[in-house]
Amino acid sequence: MTSSLNRRAFNRGLAASAAVGIGLAAGGALGRITKPPPYRGPNVIIVRFGGGVRRRETIDPEHTYSPFLRHTLTRRGVLFSDMRIADLEGVPTSHGQGTLYTVTGKYETYRDVGGQAFRNRFEASVPTLFEYFRKAYDVPAHQALLVNGEDRPDEEFFSFANHRLFGVDYRAEVLSLYRFKTYLLRRKIAAGEGSDDDLVKMTRQLRKLESFDYRRIDARGQVPEIEAFWARWRRFYGDSGFVNPRGDRLLTELTARAIQELRPRLIMVNYQDPDYVHWGNASHYTRGISVIDQGIERLVATVDADPEYRDNTVFVILPDCGRDSNSLLAVPFQHHFNSRSAHEIWALVFGPGIESGVVVDRPVDQISVAATVGRIMNFATSYAEGPVLGAVFS
Repeated sequence: MTSSLNRRAFNRGLAASAAVGIGLAAGGALGRITKPPPYRGPNVIIVRFGGGVRRRETIDPEHTYSPFLRHTLTRRGVLFSDMRIADLEGVPTSHGQGTLYTVTGKYETYRDVGGQAFRNRFEASVPTLFEYFRKAYDVPAHQALLVNGEDRPDEEFFSFANHRLFGVDYRAEVLSLYRFKTYLLRRKIAAGEGSDDDLVKMTRQLRKLESFDYRRIDARGQVPEIEAFWARWRRFYGDSGFVNPRGDRLLTELTARAIQELRPRLIMVNYQDPDYVHWGNASHYTRGISVIDQGIERLVATVDADPEYRDNTVFVILPDCGRDSNSLLAVPFQHHFNSRSAHEIWALVFGPGIESGVVVDRPVDQISVAATVGRIMNFATSYAEGPVLGAVFS
């Protein structure tokens, strides 16, 4: 069980946040308070165990390629072993959609904003967790973060919805190789680095990268704290791209550095390496699972070694979608055919104030994660449709 000291500290944080929220409501009615209160509750790190994974290779103790998650972390929290993506018309089991189901708490039928086939430029109609959080509390943009993979530029822009009461002013900031590349090109062009031909080439490269920004929000760069983060990254890894980690190891490095340098209160890490199985080799899938497991182990160690995070951080880990294994297909482990196992996922929640060593084997739903995070951080998720995962708090 979680220590009583951790539980008391966790509950004090929630109570303090609630009290401030009540004061804000009263003061606002009298016109005395014009901005939201500071956030005093626990940090939350959401890990998208991405790329689509089966339960067998992740939480099955006899067959797992994720031993740290299965054999160590499950003893520290609540494992929902029968989480599901609802089998509904227009609700596919895929990566971008599963990510948005998680951060909005609502199933929607998403279509590319430009109507293009094989593109996943989506806009949610209801707020994301980042927007709820930053509207409820006085949290700077660089402390609500989305860490994204280099092969999914469309997901760079899942950081806010198009809801009229929320939106871009409450978005998360994004860390990714795409963001670093755009930062680097802007700096080189502004400094006049290279010959005239070099500047022309760099300008073309920048315009191409900026064209991915289908929501037209970052043409002038990111907030100063993130720009300073990239400057430090550049000094350490240089410009070539041949020194810094790649794939999901890059996401682990970005997240660990962000914890140390930016001190985020809410962060989502969108791992994705298991999806390389689409190249045709099953080993790409199982190796991707192992890479994520190693990344999670490092992030947990980073938090456990930090006095300000150690007893004040909750992890929420779940896949974006499941997978199946059809031996008749040329490429194993698919998820696009609406099979049962593509709807079968899981979730693990652990941290101060959370029960430990608990397995919940009754069916629960992916869209319940948003309301659960809202309860942990004490903000309302008014448009989320999934119920809170009550076992987290019992």
